[in-house]
Amino acid sequence: MPFVQLLFEFAPPSMHASPREMPRPRGVRARPAAPAKKRTAQRPALRLVSERIDGKKVMPQPPRGIDHARPVQQRYDAIVERFLSANGLRVRCWRRSLSGLATLRIFRDGHQERTIESPYPTSPLRLAIFLHEVGHHVIGLGVFRPRCLEEFHAWRYAIDRMNELGVPTDGTVQRRFERSMQYAVAKSKRRGIRALPAEVAAFAG
Repeated sequence: MPFVQLLFEFAPPSMHASPREMPRPRGVRARPAAPAKKRTAQRPALRLVSERIDGKKVMPQPPRGIDHARPVQQRYDAIVERFLSANGLRVRCWRRSLSGLATLRIFRDGHQERTIESPYPTSPLRLAIFLHEVGHHVIGLGVFRPRCLEEFHAWRYAIDRMNELGVPTDGTVQRRFERSMQYAVAKSKRRGIRALPAEVAAFAG
């Protein structure tokens, strides 16, 4: 061991120098330093992520890639928090597709678990789908019959809330509403419905 220590003690300075400090051979150009990586701002944690209903998180973390620092996105985030907390809902998952699901689980002891699945709101259409699933719970799952009538009232709930919030509902939102209702009515007709409710008769064509 003493011998090893002496070797390092008498070693020339170049042996301890870092690669940038070591002398370069003649004619060899120095490699330009790599640009420093920009640090991306961390996504602010939403308040409802930490809140729980019956020991379960109100909602999972939003998908990656969403800029929560944008004013318009902060508005969407606030809407999500507001409607989940006001209606006692929990998000099972944020879907990648433009589809949604509202689920009501009733346990033997009478306890109920109300959950939704939807895309995370980042645009008027995604917000409409989110509010549509919230609307199913607000109006009551299974309250309206047939199912196409419940779909109609859930869509009306979503569109009415968006109008109150000042979020545009024309264009993609309106087209999605019409296509969804046409599909729901056609499904009821395939199942043998005898008479369509007046609210959805216009979508039978």
